[in-house]
Amino acid sequence: MKKIYAVIFSAVMLTCSSCEKFLTHDDPVSVTDDNWWKTEANATGALGSVYAGLPGGSSGRQLMFLSALSDEAVARQDTRGAYEAYAKGLQNSNWDVALNLWRDDYKDIRRACRFLENVDRCYMDSSLKDRYKYEARAMRAYYHMEMMLFFGGIPIVTESLEPANSNTTRNSEKEVYDFVVSELTACAPHLPDVYNNNEAWRISSGVCWALIAKLAMFYKQYETAKMAAQKVIDQNVYKLYRSTNTKVNSFAELFTYAGELNKERVFFRDNGCSNAWRTFAPYGVGGQTVVSPTMKLVNSFETLQGKTLQELGPDSLALYQKDPFYKNNRDPRLVASVLVPGQVYEKDTLRPFASEGSDRIGILNSTATGFWVKKYLDPKDRNGASPSLDYMIIRYAEVLLNYAEALVELGDWQNPDVINHLNDIRTRAGMPVVDAGKYNTQEKLRQLIRRERTAELAFEGARFYDIRRWGILGDVMNGQVHGAVDPATGAPVLVETRSCNVERDFRYPIPLNELLANPKMTQNPLY
Repeated sequence: MKKIYAVIFSAVMLTCSSCEKFLTHDDPVSVTDDNWWKTEANATGALGSVYAGLPGGSSGRQLMFLSALSDEAVARQDTRGAYEAYAKGLQNSNWDVALNLWRDDYKDIRRACRFLENVDRCYMDSSLKDRYKYEARAMRAYYHMEMMLFFGGIPIVTESLEPANSNTTRNSEKEVYDFVVSELTACAPHLPDVYNNNEAWRISSGVCWALIAKLAMFYKQYETAKMAAQKVIDQNVYKLYRSTNTKVNSFAELFTYAGELNKERVFFRDNGCSNAWRTFAPYGVGGQTVVSPTMKLVNSFETLQGKTLQELGPDSLALYQKDPFYKNNRDPRLVASVLVPGQVYEKDTLRPFASEGSDRIGILNSTATGFWVKKYLDPKDRNGASPSLDYMIIRYAEVLLNYAEALVELGDWQNPDVINHLNDIRTRAGMPVVDAGKYNTQEKLRQLIRRERTAELAFEGARFYDIRRWGILGDVMNGQVHGAVDPATGAPVLVETRSCNVERDFRYPIPLNELLANPKMTQNPLY
């Protein structure tokens, strides 16, 4: 499986070119259409270039960095993107993260369009050719979906545009939403439910339905989300990962090489977390820390008894803030997701508040908060010559959470599937089943599901979308951000002060380059 992208990379180098505008990417190359589109191998390579644009977790478009645009984490090192500027409300139409996203996704859309326009020239098995076409259409829809979730209404592009006709206008969000749902719905029946392990990274029918569910949840189209998530569940292809080793926590193992080949991954990027060690790991163990968890995220995890820290009262809250793993009595997903002060990791005691040492808070390549992201860290990468850890863009756990939330929002909160799916997720992680006597109203179940999403999907990018669709963006992204408790003061360290204008910051800015190049393009509000 790991060799697939070597072939894809070669194809990309042959077929892809640079651009003056993000919607046009023609540039003279040594390989022309007339001598490229001939064989099945040519078609496979060209389709591989469409997949090459998939985002990773700690590479490419860095989906895990979206945590730093929520209340889960903060990011430093502008060489990886100016996420800190966005969190502080300082971004503008030159913001590099939006610029790169716009450029990359339209490049990928154009590759898909060119594939669909030219693949019929190739001499190959007709059934495989048809499947390839549906893969390209579904991937093109995915890139439109990704763009819309960040920018709102965008130009729908279904042909490879030439410079003379490349000045496109923005379609409405509804038009883009309808296009994406229509395309994915049309492609799903023609794509396999499963592929062999060597091609498991390809888009399947289950991926199409899972993407529709995710998109529909964002736009509060709960009937559509319920239907699409149910399609994935009814396929009986996916299931939550449970380790064969009874001595390890299945949730923790899921994000390591030991759990990499699993049936929980619905949509993933091969090698998408290959540089996780140089993105999240403590500097003292040879890593680099670019993204650091916040105290608010750490405090959101329940105790092993299923109690929130707020339910326990201020004394207990202070105790767990000082020692998040007090008496090993926290949700095991916290232990699997976050490294904390005083913890021994890879034989190194983490001391972010020491007067000297590599792990001191705030120094270059060290934590900004006193905490570290542990999810997707595997010690094998510490000295590994060729890290290759995959990144799961969508997991089956998220599909189950989307389905349960859709039921609750539709008023069907007493449906037994809600509790059953939550219990499946919680018990896999080592947490108790839901107390049905306590969570016995729509509002209580709504709050439980939101907390479950935070614990289960921490640092996977979901929170960025959740705080927007739940209408709490302004509540959680304004004011002070705190990290771990400083022993010298007994108080959580102040990390930064954030500023959020909801009307503006709900969306990314349209890049200035595109506005200058395309007179028909319009900017998002207040940029």
